[in-house]
Amino acid sequence: MSSVTSTPPSAASEQGGGGGQPGTPGDGATASGSSTGADSGVEAGAESGAAAPRRGKLRKLAVDTRPLRHPAYRRLWTSSIVTAMGSQMTAVAVPFQVYQLTNSSGWVGIASFCGLLPLIVFGLWGGAIADTMDRRKLMLLTNTGVAVSSIALWVQAALHVDSIALLIGLLMVQQAMFGMNSPARSATIPRLVPREELPAANALSGIVMSVGGLVGPMVGGALIPITGLSTLYLLDACGLTVTLWAVLRLPLLPPLGSAPKRAGVGHIVEGFRVGLSNRLLAWSFGVDLIAMIFGMPRALFPQMADTTFAGNHLALSWLYAAIPLGSVLGGLLSGSFSRLHRHGLMTIVAVGAWGAAIIGFGLSGNIALAGLFLALGGAADLMSMVFRQSILQTVVTDELKGRMQGVFTVVVAGGPRLADLAHGLAGAALGTRTAVTAGGVLVVVGMIAVAVLVPQYRDYRAEI
Repeated sequence: MSSVTSTPPSAASEQGGGGGQPGTPGDGATASGSSTGADSGVEAGAESGAAAPRRGKLRKLAVDTRPLRHPAYRRLWTSSIVTAMGSQMTAVAVPFQVYQLTNSSGWVGIASFCGLLPLIVFGLWGGAIADTMDRRKLMLLTNTGVAVSSIALWVQAALHVDSIALLIGLLMVQQAMFGMNSPARSATIPRLVPREELPAANALSGIVMSVGGLVGPMVGGALIPITGLSTLYLLDACGLTVTLWAVLRLPLLPPLGSAPKRAGVGHIVEGFRVGLSNRLLAWSFGVDLIAMIFGMPRALFPQMADTTFAGNHLALSWLYAAIPLGSVLGGLLSGSFSRLHRHGLMTIVAVGAWGAAIIGFGLSGNIALAGLFLALGGAADLMSMVFRQSILQTVVTDELKGRMQGVFTVVVAGGPRLADLAHGLAGAALGTRTAVTAGGVLVVVGMIAVAVLVPQYRDYRAEI
């Protein structure tokens, strides 16, 4: 039973406090026109009994917190709250510092691309390594690497070294460490919680990432003029010490089954081969790429804030905040779907809802309505992530989980970047609102096609 679902009230509390056997025929007709203690007990019991199912239904809608009953997962999840905010502060600090040093948005784009390359390469390699060694040890090493790179970023900013080459180099090192850490971390979750609680665990992880994406940039942006840029890097490094403590407390996580002895190129290729040959996994990745490439319009947010929603000085902030805000709210209500078993169908429904929300955003003429549709899209995206990650964690055997999570990291990191390119070009050619609306339509059409043409994915039912 879920830890957020209370046990039913006792029979005594449901029936109230009258003496004898309330509710029997004799109690109901003791005196005409007057109310006895037993009658009040029956009425109170009726109200209590009616309220209890309502409370139970509300609790079933709320986020399923069963995974937090497991100490190892709880420590890891709690530490991720701090590190999610810290990493987002660094995500604000780096482009801000790049622009300070170069006064060029072009250099900001170059720095972003330079950070993506090691994330992809080391994400794939890190996934292969996670299948060959103790994942706890790998997470300790890579989290330490991320922390050291954050300290180095703090030092160069505090000392005003003012070297764009050094800044980008440190960013690449940090992204390489993060790329190696992410597959190991995701592949560890199925070893910490029971199989049937994986969707709930993924929803909890999604909430943390969304809160970090929402609060981290806001706090970081507010701190820069108060404490200075370098403080953001230092806060990120300090937050990582909490993660190191949580990882140290994990049990040993050695490879299981017929795991490879070393992580070579052949093992990375094997991961891709398995992912592409398994139609369920391939379409899980494909559905996410459809959702992101056609449906993620963030590259157009600055122009839309300046033109479509001109006159509202908070428009750009609202556009960027709406999707993670919706994801947080969707996560808090994830109890309504995290116990469902039709993972394939629910992914299709969630991505279709994301596409419909993007259509609504593209057609919106005012910022409040636009933000509402983006928030609805964020909730749908969270739902999609929960089921796609659960499919990956339950279908793949443990000796391949690291490599599959590496591929997942590449898809998640690469999809939005491809979306930025596609929407930038489409927005320039068609106009922003047309490009956004057309992208949403393509997502919806794509999900209808998957539902009709890929029954294996549509009908997949998780055995949890």
